This record gives sequence, C-alpha cells and structure tokens, in this order.
Amino acid sequence: MKTIKMSNYSVAKSGYPELAKICEEYNYKKVVIIGGKKALNAASNKIVEALKGSDIEITGIFIYGTECSMTNVNKLLDKEEVQNADVIFTVGSGKALDTGKVLANIANKNTFTFPTICSNCAAVTAIAVVYNDDKSFSHYENVPAPAHMFVETSIIAEAPTKYIWAGIGDGLSKQPEVEYATKGLELNHTAKTGLTLSKSCEESFIKYGEQAVEDCKNKKNTIAIEEIAMNILVSTGYVSNLTNQPEYYYNSSLAHIFYNTSTNIHRKKEYSHGEVVAFGVMVLHAYAKNQKGLETIAAFNKKIGLPTTLADIDIIEDNLIEMAEAAPSTTEWKKAAFPFSKEKFIQAMKDADSYGRSIA
Repeated sequence: MKTIKMSNYSVAKSGYPELAKICEEYNYKKVVIIGGKKALNAASNKIVEALKGSDIEITGIFIYGTECSMTNVNKLLDKEEVQNADVIFTVGSGKALDTGKVLANIANKNTFTFPTICSNCAAVTAIAVVYNDDKSFSHYENVPAPAHMFVETSIIAEAPTKYIWAGIGDGLSKQPEVEYATKGLELNHTAKTGLTLSKSCEESFIKYGEQAVEDCKNKKNTIAIEEIAMNILVSTGYVSNLTNQPEYYYNSSLAHIFYNTSTNIHRKKEYSHGEVVAFGVMVLHAYAKNQKGLETIAAFNKKIGLPTTLADIDIIEDNLIEMAEAAPSTTEWKKAAFPFSKEKFIQAMKDADSYGRSIA
C-alpha cells in the first residue's frame, strides 16, 4: 500500500488569519514554537495574535540554533514544553524548518511550518538536510511532510533580498535534475506526476525571478514575489515529495552532488545553499552535454547575479578532485538509476566554469 501525503497550505498578504481555525480542525490545544532568532522576531507576534481569543496554549517559544544538526534536535527534544505540545510550529529558513521536521518525527508529532524566507522548499518537503556541528553535510533524513504550511507574503517581501535570490538558485535545479534523473526510465504514476509538475518550474523562475529580486530590494509585496514564493515553497516542494519515494530517488542529481561535496571544501566565507546549487545546475547541463540548457541557466544566473564560475563561489581547480572523491558518498550518486563517472564530473565542473568565464 502506498500513501502519499502532501502539505496543505494557506497564503495571506498579512498575518495568519486561518491559523486558529486549522488548529481546531486538528484538535490541537497546545503548541510549541521553534525557529531562528530573526524569524521569530518577524513572525512569532503574528502567530500569537492569530491564536488570541482561542483556547490554544503556547507552551513555549525557542530558538532552534543556527544549524539543522542532531545536536540541536536533541536539545529541543529534551524540553518539557516540546514534549507537552500537540504540534510543533516551526518558523524561519530551511535549516529551522528541517530541524522542526526531524524533531516532530522523533517526537511523533505533526509540524506546521511558517517560512519567513523562501530560500528553498523545506516548508513542505518530506525530507530534511542534516548537517554536522561543523556545518559540513551529514545526511538526508526522510520525514513526514508538514501537515500545513502558512505563508505570509509580506514577511517574505520584507526579508533580505539574498534569501529569495538564493531560493531562485536552488529552485532552478528542480526541473533539470528530475528530468535528468528520470531520463529514459519507465515511471510509475507518482514519479510521472512529479516529473510533469517539475516541467512547470523553470519557466516561472525565468519569467518572474529578476522582478521578484528587484521588488524584494524595494520591500514591495507584489505578484512577482508571490509567484516566486509559491514556485519555491509549493511547486518544487511537491515535486520533491513525488520524486522521493522508498523505491526510487529522482528528487535531485548533479547540481546537489556539486553542492554537497562543496561543503567539505574550506573557503574564506560561507555561501548559501541556493547560490552554490545555481552553479551546480550549470555543471549538470555540462555533464549532460546540454549546451542550450547550460547557456540558458548561465545567462539567467548572470542577469540576477548568481554564480557563473567556480571563482564566484571560491572553488579552485585543485578542489575538484577532492569533490569528485566525495561524490560517491552522496545520496544522489548512490541512488542514481545509472552510474556517474568521477572523471566526467570533474570535466563538467571545468566545462561549466569555462563557459561561465566566456560570458563574464
């Protein structure tokens, strides 16, 4: 028997007007709120306001940390306020949301997510990216999808522009990665639905991406902001859930292999997940010998300031062998329907960089 659960979602320009009603539908009487410090400052008062006048008790509000690590999950798990809650409200970015999902899974509770930025699709996905305490990539954790996501677009519009910019970079990977991972395969209905939905993603990013970044710079809550937020938070998230099942993994491919292996490289500064994945999409197209795809993504990346060369993310040619050596340990490499080549991966990174430098 197969059961596919997808997150419901509510979207409002301001506040969370449906929150109390939806909690009552689930018969939730006690909630605990966890999130990032800035995210809680932006949203917790609005959550409190939305629950005012109801019988719902907030048992506690906690900062999760700064990393989705098992250390932080276990610290939260020990709290009585978490143990006594009926549902976990998780507020913030992908790492906060993933922490909440892992925590809820271990505690055998549902989670409601409140993304305050749209840097990735973690708010609705049935997977969490877990890191080590030193910020290096640890593993993917399969978890239930959140029961409900609440989006306030004004919070997203008022967040620093770098987050929606990075979210576009990450979201750009969904369509080409799923298409590449499923190429030539006979798919069941669920995977085929995920593939079909993935084909709607890239067009929206290219159509609305530049305008959404500009509107976010100006703190304007516009149609472009909403379209990009929904594309990141809903469309790519639903694709993830449909293409990541026990019997197959088509959710990500070489763009994320590039990102995951890059976390082992010591660099002078930190680079966001989506920022690195955006260049990883160029690597994927170079690996697949898809020149048109490489040119399209490189041109778009250049237009909105996403990376187009290895130098843009402080990776040098000497790092590529180390990254290729780490690649077989990634989920994407191990679960691919056909074998990858370390040599081709190294060459694809070089080719993507070469093309990016040619248009600089």
